[in-house]
Amino acid sequence: MPERFTRGNGSTGTLVEARPTADSTEDARAQILASHDLHALKDDPEINAIVKFAAELCNTPLSTVSVVEAERQWYLAREGTEERETPRSTSFCAYAMPGTEPMVVPDATKDPRFADFPLVTGPEHVRFYAGAPLHTEDGTPIGALCVIDTVPRPEGLTRFQLNGLEALAQSVTCRMRHNHERREAHSKLETSRIRLRTILDSLAQIAWSANAEGQFDYFNARWKEVTGAEPPETALEWEPFIHPDDFQGALDEFLRCVASDKPYEARYRLRQKDGGYRWVLARARPMSAAITTRLRWAGTITDVDDAYRHSEKNKLLALELSHRIKNIFAVVSGLITLTSRNRPEAKTFAEELNSKIHALGRAHDFVRPVENEMGDSLHGLLEILLKPYAEGNSGRITVRGDGVTIGMQSTTPLALVFHEFATNAAKYGALSVPEGKVAVTVSHVDGSDGDDGEEGYATIEWHESGGPRLPAASPADPQHIGFGTRLVEMTVTSQLRGSLEREMKPGGFVARLRLPLSAL
Repeated sequence: MPERFTRGNGSTGTLVEARPTADSTEDARAQILASHDLHALKDDPEINAIVKFAAELCNTPLSTVSVVEAERQWYLAREGTEERETPRSTSFCAYAMPGTEPMVVPDATKDPRFADFPLVTGPEHVRFYAGAPLHTEDGTPIGALCVIDTVPRPEGLTRFQLNGLEALAQSVTCRMRHNHERREAHSKLETSRIRLRTILDSLAQIAWSANAEGQFDYFNARWKEVTGAEPPETALEWEPFIHPDDFQGALDEFLRCVASDKPYEARYRLRQKDGGYRWVLARARPMSAAITTRLRWAGTITDVDDAYRHSEKNKLLALELSHRIKNIFAVVSGLITLTSRNRPEAKTFAEELNSKIHALGRAHDFVRPVENEMGDSLHGLLEILLKPYAEGNSGRITVRGDGVTIGMQSTTPLALVFHEFATNAAKYGALSVPEGKVAVTVSHVDGSDGDDGEEGYATIEWHESGGPRLPAASPADPQHIGFGTRLVEMTVTSQLRGSLEREMKPGGFVARLRLPLSAL
């Protein structure tokens, strides 16, 4: 058991009867020491300063921080000696390190543990030793911070010196712990980097990164696999890799995005290692401040050549189909006109049928695969369908309200419904007189606000004003159920999965359609 002693000056010390760590635990201790990479701290300026101050504090000619291994002890820092290591068999620190308090040896020649050590009997002439143990955060012994004198010191160290030696030992331990934490953090970071590089190199896309000025500093392995060349470092160095017809547009867009910190997207043809070109989709985004303190860019290049060429083929097919459909409308309309010439009793029916076919044709023009000004909005379709009825007066028919996107599947039934409304208004309602007007109002409700359990719905109100008083049994009268009325109701309820309300107000005919957005 350690024996505490008190000197006449009030200082205390410990005579430690400990022995070097047992062989059964030495392998585990060696692994822990290796994980701390203490060699990285050899001659560390901070620890050197601690050792020098310890010698001055205790007024000794020699001081060291020793690391005790299985066969040797070596000095992490030293003051007053040129030696780098000594055998563990002659190590005072091997006895000091298992303890929890400084070990003090007033006279080594009188201590049976050390009296025969070569450091005591030899020219080193070690007599006095005081060592504060050094432990890892989990309590594993490392070595000691010690001070050594060549003359005995029966009085040992003062309490102030002992407390100071312990405090300095704690500072050494903190420095070791910080080094271990830094090493572990570096190891984790390097593992993450290797893992990330492995993931990026396995991607089918090219991945890259660049600094805030657009200087490229990383490409994954896919770049060389695709291009067979070293990657570019600047935006201008991309020129040999991008098709001449695409390069300037892609470059201008990239530089614009870099200057404004906006996401980048472009399609161009990228040169392959066989000299050919394939269409790619290039995307990049600036990294947020939460990821990096300095602005950086990360981007990908995805091969879309097969999809692009397939899309081009589909576009050509759609254009051809659209042309043939337009021809069919023209042929059917021509047949109706020719047939009705010799049948005066069918003239009215033929004109009405032809007007519906013409409305379908205008609706087809709206969604056919060509550039058009109206796009894919409900407003655009209504403006196209109702334009012939405005008679050059832009204020006579108004379309306002929320924007609602429509698809090809809803365009034809919508065209039939509003063509029927417009035809009746031109024959019997507001559009049959110069002062009459039609207002179409569109609104939509998101699913979160709706009560029908769907993702949302649109409401379209057709409101006529300024028209004549309708005679009884007029096709525009809500009570009148003719072919057109049945066609509209069937279209709304069956094809558009919605509902229709019709009423005749003093100012004119009003219709309200409620249609689910999914049907549109």
